[in-house]
Amino acid sequence: MRGAAGGANLLALRSHNTALVLDLLRTAGAGGISRLELAERTGLTPQAVSKITARLREDGLAAEAGRRASTGGKPRTVLRLVPEAGHALGVHLDRDELRAVLVDLDGAVVGERRAALDLGAGAEAVVEGVARAARELVADTLRPSEGAVGAPGDAPGPTGGAPGRTGGVPGRTGGAPVPSEGASPSPGGIAGRSGGAPQSPDDTPHGPDGPPPPPDRAFAAVPGFLGLGVALPGPLDHVRGVLHRVTGFPEWDGFPLRDALARRLGVPVVVDKDTNAAALGLAVGGEGGSFAYLHLGTGLGAGLVIGGGVHRGARTGAGEFGHQVIQLDGPSCTCGARGCIEALCLGAVARGDLAEAARVLGAGAANLAGLLDIDLVLLGGRTVAAAPEAFVHGVGAVLDARARREGGQDGAVPVRLAPGGTRGVAEGAAQLLLAPLFGRGDA
Repeated sequence: MRGAAGGANLLALRSHNTALVLDLLRTAGAGGISRLELAERTGLTPQAVSKITARLREDGLAAEAGRRASTGGKPRTVLRLVPEAGHALGVHLDRDELRAVLVDLDGAVVGERRAALDLGAGAEAVVEGVARAARELVADTLRPSEGAVGAPGDAPGPTGGAPGRTGGVPGRTGGAPVPSEGASPSPGGIAGRSGGAPQSPDDTPHGPDGPPPPPDRAFAAVPGFLGLGVALPGPLDHVRGVLHRVTGFPEWDGFPLRDALARRLGVPVVVDKDTNAAALGLAVGGEGGSFAYLHLGTGLGAGLVIGGGVHRGARTGAGEFGHQVIQLDGPSCTCGARGCIEALCLGAVARGDLAEAARVLGAGAANLAGLLDIDLVLLGGRTVAAAPEAFVHGVGAVLDARARREGGQDGAVPVRLAPGGTRGVAEGAAQLLLAPLFGRGDA
């Protein structure tokens, strides 16, 4: 038993060390980094770094970037990450549209697709919509060998990697395992918006004439394809990939979206809230410290990064920012409560009163700043994107007023527009697969 435990620990350590090296190769950019620098910055021995980089070069993940002069001795070879060696898909499922991006190992967007989608159309329509967008985006962007990505079941082969590769992206880190044939996901189901009995998750999604469609095993023919990250409104269980009563769509309660998509696509899938995905993308992209990402689109939520890591809470339900009640007996909210900040804010937007919407959003942001003592508030979402100055100024004014009341020398918590625009959530969803590869699963 002791030997088995030690072996497991050594495997985990090797994966951790590889992630450290990969992250430094990524951050070094096209200019690259030498093995000596990798050893100095990771604390690993030069021999360990040489073994890791040799494996990475063999797998096509690292390549020489030239030579750099050294003080005494021959010039050092510098290595760089090969961004095109791996790709991940990120999908933002909003209440009325789907946005998908394909990114390389650097997180750079190499393909994008956007389509109308009704989150209330039922599991079959939503899962098929995601599968179709994923299949078309990969086929159009990566253009693998003819027939590699086509209709479901076109290409045989394993679901875990590209045929013929002995290495590749290490361990496909960061994705949920693809459920085996016949595996039963967590209990639950979804009825269509028009009512009816919930569908069995073992049979969902399925066509009208028979069993579920075969998985898109052709994705396995794409070298270095990590899988799919899906971000959508909460609440949900990030660990199990199971949805709860999505605000405005309570019929999703208990549906195992991760397992349904993994069976359909034949690749690893990770599911998280839209706000958490966006916050992860921001943290991986270099936003440091503790901050709140406030997303105002068809709903309102928050992604929290505390001490550099995404804070999901004990049950992965943190960030339901839009459903704090700030007006007792206020207007009804789609969550079933009254006076929620989401209802008040979206109501003001619907009336065309953006100043009031920003003031309400600022009141919630001030509550959050006072509760968590964060360094920064970042604003995003399509509603903010439509009038960024109004929201940044309005929210900032409320936080400024709060800082004046409290006194002190630090001033107000700054408010900025989040980078990434309206595809920030989709890019963050892709990071649900990419970030763990570089040892940054929680940024």
